[in-house]
Amino acid sequence: MDSCDVLIVGGGPAGSSCAWALRHSGLNVAILDKETFPRDKICGGWITPPVLTDLEIDIAEYAQGRVLQPIKGFLVGCIGGSPIETRYSEPVSYGIRRREFDDYLLRRSGARLLLGTALTKLQHTSEGWIANDVIRARFLVGAGGHFCPVARVLGTKTNTESPVVAQEVEFEMDARQREGCRVIEDTPELYFCADMKGYGWCFRKGDFLNVGLGRADRGHLPAQVTGFLSFLKSSGRISFDVPPLHGHAYLLHGTSPRAIVGDGYVLIGDAAGLATLQSGEGILPAVQSGLLTAKSIVAQSFDSYAAFIAPHRQSWLMSIGRSLPAPLISFLARSLLNTRWFVREVVLKEWFLPVVTL
Repeated sequence: MDSCDVLIVGGGPAGSSCAWALRHSGLNVAILDKETFPRDKICGGWITPPVLTDLEIDIAEYAQGRVLQPIKGFLVGCIGGSPIETRYSEPVSYGIRRREFDDYLLRRSGARLLLGTALTKLQHTSEGWIANDVIRARFLVGAGGHFCPVARVLGTKTNTESPVVAQEVEFEMDARQREGCRVIEDTPELYFCADMKGYGWCFRKGDFLNVGLGRADRGHLPAQVTGFLSFLKSSGRISFDVPPLHGHAYLLHGTSPRAIVGDGYVLIGDAAGLATLQSGEGILPAVQSGLLTAKSIVAQSFDSYAAFIAPHRQSWLMSIGRSLPAPLISFLARSLLNTRWFVREVVLKEWFLPVVTL
């Protein structure tokens, strides 16, 4: 029977970051994933500078042969309205393609890779875990995203949760589509729903375009997506129909009912429900949860990770917004999103560009 000290189920940023941080620990680390890499991954695909800092990624080295689109501005507004442009003197984020980024992190992780194999069976023993009847591990890390098989096998029932749901697509534009796209490469566009329960985005990375919309309520998603795509065309941002969108889901930080740390196991990244409350950004929390988990495994104490996953206090704006009637929320949203200071200092600085490093 194959064996390892730490079995990480999921080869995305959370799992590969955890393995990378364990590379000098002396522990035998393996990553199990049902996919072979590189693989496509539904995601808006941008990272903030703390991701690069925490993972010690050299920007020039990573950009060799990969998409790394500097972001120096945003267009922000409401769907159906006119957006406000905010510019910066230097890059504040970077656009990436998840198939490239995830493969890069996985290959440099230093872990033994068990790819193309799904986790179908898990047994807890006095000595640790046995996966698929063929892999024995002393410790188990669930890093398989919202539908993580570790969480599922341990009893998580996703049908009782209230995740954010999204539909999006990333595709390479042909010559006609490039000509009909007015989205600027270094300026992602963010458009909020009138009820502030979600937002859509349109983000160009060279010849690739990423379009999507996420909401906190499942029932209104299809209509909102249809309306958003129509708005992008009617406002002249794109002149063509985008390919079919694909769905995914994630839990916001502090809303997960899952048992994240238990006897011989831990959940990290989207498996633990760590996406940021305001923007739903998941890559930085995934990376940081992986790094902290690695330190916790070595120290044999999860106190620091427990503090990291503890629910954050909501902003004053979100707290007030929950008690207001829908028509008033819509009126205030349109007013505030038409205010340059609010867009720059609250929406962008606090929601989308927080400077949080380990």
